[in-house]
Amino acid sequence: MSLSIESAPSTTHQPPGIVEQPERGTARSPVPLAWISLATIVALLALWSLASSYALVSPLFLPSPLAVYKALQSLAVTGFVDATLAQHVGASLLRIFGALAVAILLGVPAGIAIGTSRLGKGILDPIVEFLRPLPPLAYLPLVIIWLGIGEASKIAVIALAMLPPIILSTATGVKSTSTDHINAARAFGASRLQVLRHVILPSALPSVLTGTRIALGAGWSTLVAAELVAATRGLGFMIQSAAQFLVTNVVIAGIVVIAAVAFVFEMTARLLERWLVPWATPR
Repeated sequence: MSLSIESAPSTTHQPPGIVEQPERGTARSPVPLAWISLATIVALLALWSLASSYALVSPLFLPSPLAVYKALQSLAVTGFVDATLAQHVGASLLRIFGALAVAILLGVPAGIAIGTSRLGKGILDPIVEFLRPLPPLAYLPLVIIWLGIGEASKIAVIALAMLPPIILSTATGVKSTSTDHINAARAFGASRLQVLRHVILPSALPSVLTGTRIALGAGWSTLVAAELVAATRGLGFMIQSAAQFLVTNVVIAGIVVIAAVAFVFEMTARLLERWLVPWATPR
């Protein structure tokens, strides 16, 4: 009796240390995010152009991108409501930076007090939680009654919108400071002020910068409301004036400028974070 043995499929054994290379054409590199974002913007502009070209929406409500571009050129050269685009941008930037300075000068010490002191938390935490959910239009009339209709009321309204993010972010950064670092500094004889300056503040700086970025977004969203009252210049004032006369291309142009300036602020804040706190910035 003969035994038949089926031949097993031959397998090739590679020497150790040699990794089998994938076939060509199978590995695909991911599309960069910048290209995806650019494609999205181009697609939106194309849809906008098609909607205006085929009159799907009345030009009174949605002017074409070309009309908005011409409005930007006209704003830069001749201006609108007795001021050029640069003058409107300058007035708004002064209010934003003034409000940011006030918010940082008040918010960072308040956040430190909340994060380091039980008494400070008990006093300031209810005030912050009261201000945080309030929209600026809710307290705008009260600020006008107290401070009048000048620049002080506009800066105050924007600063009040910026305060809660800065206070809460600072308090979070202070609370997240390593107790080992604090105890080590105290063991070397550091005073409370030295611990605060050399240990707590550097540890809380990334959170403070994050809160500042959030506060800038809140400030720009409050700018239009702040410039509703007795303003003669500013991007919010320009948009509101154009809306009253149904000059929609100027309204959209103002929105585009606000978005562009806010984007520049965001990129600048990110670069500042990478410079000041490189250890806490993801690469």
